[in-house]
Amino acid sequence: MAATSGTVRNGTVLPVDAARRAMWAFVTVNVVIVEALFLSAGSGKNGVLTVAKFFGLHAALLMLFQLLLVARLPWLDRRIGMDRLTVWHRWVGFTLLWTVLTHATLVVLGYATLDDTSMGRTFVALSGVPASLLGILAAAVITAIAVISTRPLRRRLRYEIWHGLHLLLYVALGLAFVHQLQETTTFTSSAFATAYWWTLWLFAFGTLLTGRLAVPLWRNAYHRFRVAAVVPESDDVVSVYVTGRHLDRLPARAGQFCIWRFPGHNHWWLANPFSLSAAPGGQGLRLTAKAVGSASAGLRNVPAGSRAFVEGPYGAFTSLHRTRPGALLIAGGVGITPVRAMLEEQATGDVVVLYRVRSEADAVLLNEVRELVALRGGRLHLLTGRTGESGTAPFDPSGLHRLVPDITERDVYVCGPPTMTKAVLSSLRDLRVPARQIHAERFGLA
Repeated sequence: MAATSGTVRNGTVLPVDAARRAMWAFVTVNVVIVEALFLSAGSGKNGVLTVAKFFGLHAALLMLFQLLLVARLPWLDRRIGMDRLTVWHRWVGFTLLWTVLTHATLVVLGYATLDDTSMGRTFVALSGVPASLLGILAAAVITAIAVISTRPLRRRLRYEIWHGLHLLLYVALGLAFVHQLQETTTFTSSAFATAYWWTLWLFAFGTLLTGRLAVPLWRNAYHRFRVAAVVPESDDVVSVYVTGRHLDRLPARAGQFCIWRFPGHNHWWLANPFSLSAAPGGQGLRLTAKAVGSASAGLRNVPAGSRAFVEGPYGAFTSLHRTRPGALLIAGGVGITPVRAMLEEQATGDVVVLYRVRSEADAVLLNEVRELVALRGGRLHLLTGRTGESGTAPFDPSGLHRLVPDITERDVYVCGPPTMTKAVLSSLRDLRVPARQIHAERFGLA
């Protein structure tokens, strides 16, 4: 596969910083507009209902932000990364929950105060009003999704079950949209308000449908991905080679990952995020996976010639974010796959690779990594053994500094198990490696 040299950015605005500034500018502008619409629309029937309207408007805005964060917009994803966007989606989601509950509580309290009756009777009365009923149903769905998304429950559910239930959020958004549409003071307080809310809702739903549905369907119809070969790398590791049409037009970079489905081999709802284990050069794609679940374990049984459905590529773990001529690539276990792809793409520059495994036999793609590092005149440190054995702690600050004395002068890419990644990032902070030179990404579905 063809190698392309990475671009080193020094003294310029990093892509991730540019994307974050654009996002904050978008959020700020829309918050200011919503605040202005709230102030210009006049007060409610009493003070409590006025405050309830304030929270309702901001709940609608939070819902729209939720859609944008999971729309998988390429410009954002390649600069910020799906993992960070997913974390933001989670925190916005819980903020949305409390905003919706506050709005609903204040609406019931406001009308109970207005009618001089109990909140229970007011709630029952509001349930008989179509616009209010839609809002109640939306709030109930959002609350249920938030409950199953708490860590204790999330860990007990299979991903497919949790994800299926999580998709009900789109039902809640639809209910909330119609609820807002029927609450005419929101949409029709002015011509500008009507144009603004319609534009924002259409933009949010449009980007979601484009990123999550239209683009994947179009790319798969255009490229016609098929399995070219399945090659066992070891007893529990397999590489799948995928080919297709016009792959030179697929906007993929080394270090990125795709979401893979193999129709006929697994159910359509079973998908796995696997990194590209070779630099995409227009001839084909390769994933390399370790058998850690039923879907990944069964990859060795996928027949050559079968269809592949590929979503992506996704991720910001690429040379787009390089700031220094030298690079340190740190991988643990099967986390070597995006690192191996980056080695193939990166034709120039001083490269050091730290590869952490229990034993040399567990080192996936070791020979390929050795060859690529040697070809580029770099250094490879294969770090074996269990942490703590004979004082082995390669990723503490002293261990990293001993292996790479000029670590603060390099870009550092980290990919591996969560525990290892956390330890490395902590040591990099202790060593005062500038944050703009640290790149880590957790690959997963969103």
